[in-house]
Amino acid sequence: MQIKDLFSKKKYATIPSERPKRDIPEGLMNKCSKCGTIQYSKELDKNLKVCSSCGHHYRLSAWERIGMTLDDGRLYEYDAEMESVDPLEFPGYKGKLEQQRQKNPNLRDAVVTGEGAINGLPVVVAVMSFDFFSGSMGSVVGEKITRAIEAAHEKKLPMLIFSTSGGARMQESILSLMQMAKTSAALSKFQGAGGLFISVFTDPTMGGVSASFASLGDYNLAEPGALVGFAGRIVIEQTIRQKLPDNFQTAEFNMQHGQLDLVVHRKDMKTTIGKLLDMHTVREGLSHGG
Repeated sequence: MQIKDLFSKKKYATIPSERPKRDIPEGLMNKCSKCGTIQYSKELDKNLKVCSSCGHHYRLSAWERIGMTLDDGRLYEYDAEMESVDPLEFPGYKGKLEQQRQKNPNLRDAVVTGEGAINGLPVVVAVMSFDFFSGSMGSVVGEKITRAIEAAHEKKLPMLIFSTSGGARMQESILSLMQMAKTSAALSKFQGAGGLFISVFTDPTMGGVSASFASLGDYNLAEPGALVGFAGRIVIEQTIRQKLPDNFQTAEFNMQHGQLDLVVHRKDMKTTIGKLLDMHTVREGLSHGG
């Protein structure tokens, strides 16, 4: 072997670095699940958890949603201590409930209800959270939403619900399904008396929630790209034996087919809801005569 060959081989050799690799703090960066763009978590938070590259709307917790929507993020909470039990003694349900509460210390169940203001206008709100049991609707979710609707009725305030759910909570069986009728009946009474109900679909809103109170709004809004429907794509395709469009069950698809009134970007959501509330606010001294 010639000397020049020996040096040419060493040219490609690597010398291990003795310096330890720099650790990246957990949660510092975030990768978009839709386009793969990596961005600082702080920048994502400043952008209301919307990807700056593709506009993908990340899921929010109930309290994040409240902070973005209500004036100063302030909520007078209703039924804060109400929580699910195990009425049917479903195997493993108690343990799973406890796990969910430990995982989400600020939640007792999958919905937060209460009273606040948007642009100075009072409103009763119910905000669901997919973080807790996939936003499934059990007895407590149905009861809290019903009580919130009844409070709005009694106080003559508008009702605003942000929905996100995988459907009914199977561990509560028929008791869960009964919440569809209960919430819908409360809304019927509320709206029959002239109450305003604004429903906002967020990703995803499926099953019994989409088939009951979520679809009964005087205004039905949704965030871009939100999955909205009843049964899943695979079930429907197997049933009708047809290939569904790629955008099937998205908010945009539902609006195109008359199921929604408006698809609203997150940065415009509070302003849009505020305008609707303002439009329906009766002001003293105004004449409504013909």
